[in-house]
Amino acid sequence: MKRFLKIFAFIVLALIAFGLLKNCELGPPAPRPDLDLPLAPQMIDPSSAPIDMNFPEVNPMAAQGVNPIPHGDPAQQDSTPLSGPIDKTRRLDSHEIAYQFLGPGHFGASTSSKYEDGRRVLWTNGVNGVFKLDYESYRLIDHLKSDVADKWNEDWANKIIAKLDKNNGATAIVTAVKSLLPLKSLSGVYTVIGMNNWFYIAHNDGSVIAYGDAIDGDADSKIVEKARFQLPEHLAGASVGMNMTYDGWIIFPMENGTLIAVSPDLTEYRSTALKYSDIEDTKTHGVGYGWVRNSIAIDKDGGIYVASRNHMHKVIWTGDALSIDPSDGAWSAQYRNGTGEGTGATPSLMGFGDENRFVVFTDGDIRMNVVLMWRDDIPDDWTQLDGAPSRRIAGQAPADMGDLNVTNIQSEQTVIIAGYGALVVNNTPRNAPFFFPKKGVGRGAIIGPLGNNPKYQPYGIQKFEWNPVLRRIEKAWVNETISSPNGVPWVSTGSGQVYFIGARNHEWTVEAVDWLTGEPSFHYIMGGQKYNSLFSGPVIDEKGRIFVGAYHGRLRIQPDIKP
Repeated sequence: MKRFLKIFAFIVLALIAFGLLKNCELGPPAPRPDLDLPLAPQMIDPSSAPIDMNFPEVNPMAAQGVNPIPHGDPAQQDSTPLSGPIDKTRRLDSHEIAYQFLGPGHFGASTSSKYEDGRRVLWTNGVNGVFKLDYESYRLIDHLKSDVADKWNEDWANKIIAKLDKNNGATAIVTAVKSLLPLKSLSGVYTVIGMNNWFYIAHNDGSVIAYGDAIDGDADSKIVEKARFQLPEHLAGASVGMNMTYDGWIIFPMENGTLIAVSPDLTEYRSTALKYSDIEDTKTHGVGYGWVRNSIAIDKDGGIYVASRNHMHKVIWTGDALSIDPSDGAWSAQYRNGTGEGTGATPSLMGFGDENRFVVFTDGDIRMNVVLMWRDDIPDDWTQLDGAPSRRIAGQAPADMGDLNVTNIQSEQTVIIAGYGALVVNNTPRNAPFFFPKKGVGRGAIIGPLGNNPKYQPYGIQKFEWNPVLRRIEKAWVNETISSPNGVPWVSTGSGQVYFIGARNHEWTVEAVDWLTGEPSFHYIMGGQKYNSLFSGPVIDEKGRIFVGAYHGRLRIQPDIKP
């Protein structure tokens, strides 16, 4: 990776020196008839879509904060009943944005349960180590430094930001790539925090480390290592996610298709190999393109949903073992995969209580489809859909982004779920410099560091809705005029909005869109590259504040809402 980036940077510098840099539009691939899946022709009436919904049951073994698990809860829905802000479009004042420099790579943060004095803390990890922040003041309580913490310091970060604020065009590619170099040393990305207020991180060497308070119950105490677990050598490798069962076991998949469960005290483990991992090519096809590429969803009954390169799998946690046996309720089902690389999305769960129950994701076609699979038994009267490779597929609809009519779209984001609504964003850049690789570090640099440049930033967000009466997926709405370049949106059913970090005129914004209609409600203008979410998604807390990762730290948007 490091060698490739050096060679790549040299090539770019040479092109700049010879004046060859120019923008070119990525032409659409030739039409593929097999991508044109049948979709119900009628559009649902947005005003009739229910805002009330059944949320997944709260995991009693996770910390009782607003975001103890990536994507908010074990179901990975990225939605909450808590209300977010409702305001007018305006530029935020400096005091309305709390910022804490932490260094690169803070994609997520975990909120603790309340301490006896009513306080909470925020745990986050990045390239520079593990951090513990006071939840209210946002002040740094403690920092457990990594070996490179002094290298990627605030002075280095400010220079990167200044350069990209001055120029975020094609000739800034070298700066953009350099700014992503620190991420190669980030071992653990996904984290959870348990009811014991232990902060769990899975590392790429097959270890899981739990951090906590030096003095139990003292929010201001130092960070200490509470426990450590190491997988045996034959299982160790790169993990790609983390979640928690409803009895407290830490679950994470490996890129090669091994699924691991570790006990809350990190003393025991269980493992199983996913179906087809013994007959398919499970080798990594580059950074971020393993046989398993993303995290997992979990339901309260022990169902674990994980996607491999060609299949969605349901693995059953029995309380003592990971089972792929159909007699326990496990299954594996094929999905469409025109790219050959599979889905880049974390599965999310739709339907709770007496609702229809699905696992939802985007598939691996060149123009991805939103796919719903029956989570439990397939209805006896269900007929396999045309163009669907499995009878388990309840719906599949192309993400065409409306009149944008994109024919090449792949999102690395999970499908956002609220009720029977499912939302996807376009993360495929509109244009790219002609010399740039079209995936991996190339695409990441365009929608990341350069994602606020209107020349490159992708546009379009699209919502689909499951119709339980007609048993089909339908288009709800599409907004073609706004952009979510690189982050995961977050739905508030309390305020009826979907919030995400967007970009307008080279500045980063907070966007609010009506969940039922797709109409923009308002947006906040934050400013330049300091406020780039860089693949982080927002989270809303009980006070309506918005927490999100930034280029080199964490943000909290705390607007002064006037009556």
